[in-house]
Amino acid sequence: MLPIREDESMSSRSVVAVCQFAPTDSRDGNLARIAELVAEATGRGARLVVLPEYSSYFVNPMDETLATNAEALDGPFVQSLTALAAEHAVVIVAGLVEPAEDGRRVRNTLVAVRGDGILAVYRKQHLYDAFGQTESDWVEAGAVGEAAVFDLAGLRFGLMTCYDLRFPEVARTLVDAGADVLVVPAEWVRGPLKEHHWNTLLAARAIENTVYVVAADHPGPIGVGLSQVVDPQGVVTAQVGSGEGIAVTSVERATIERVRETNPSLRMRRYTVVPR
Repeated sequence: MLPIREDESMSSRSVVAVCQFAPTDSRDGNLARIAELVAEATGRGARLVVLPEYSSYFVNPMDETLATNAEALDGPFVQSLTALAAEHAVVIVAGLVEPAEDGRRVRNTLVAVRGDGILAVYRKQHLYDAFGQTESDWVEAGAVGEAAVFDLAGLRFGLMTCYDLRFPEVARTLVDAGADVLVVPAEWVRGPLKEHHWNTLLAARAIENTVYVVAADHPGPIGVGLSQVVDPQGVVTAQVGSGEGIAVTSVERATIERVRETNPSLRMRRYTVVPR
């Protein structure tokens, strides 16, 4: 594995990419597309590449094939991501379907991998039983209370997934664990006002926590697209449209510190987050 460049680690700055693509029911096809996206993103300078929820396998509507195509964390999907991370000297975050304990459902899981292995694992806590969908029919919710974070280039990144955006406690738990950047792989389903909700919630999580938010979605026609990076003041610094694509920009501690000096809301809060 090539080392992360020293100039980034010394300056607490990293270049991040959000990759918007449409995973399918072809596991090999998904990996091939991911390899292309990672190569393009790192060619544009990215040191962190973020891919969507369900990157390993996806069908719409969901069905029993999720379980038959689920993979353990030591399976070929994560192994392939790790090999790509080693080849390109990058950290990769992506969603996969992982077997659940009941043998019928799956876990909606995120992994962050580097060339030497897994850095963090997150299993979606809030399932999408809303807007006419019932993700819990096919997915087992992850345990609450433990923040999934990893460090890169002097910054701490925290993992959450899609519908978790509607629960500010998840983001606050990550920030309490030291996260400077929230990483949000998603499959944000289209529908009335859904683009508005997506943009508003990403900005809200950034503003209220004075952190960056890095979010990768599926493109249309199923997802809303609009993968983006939002800075600690809620300003979008890079964005993809409704189709497949990549957006690249930098995140840096100096910006976080400057915003927090003006808006010390984290220091001033009078409540903590307690799981239930």
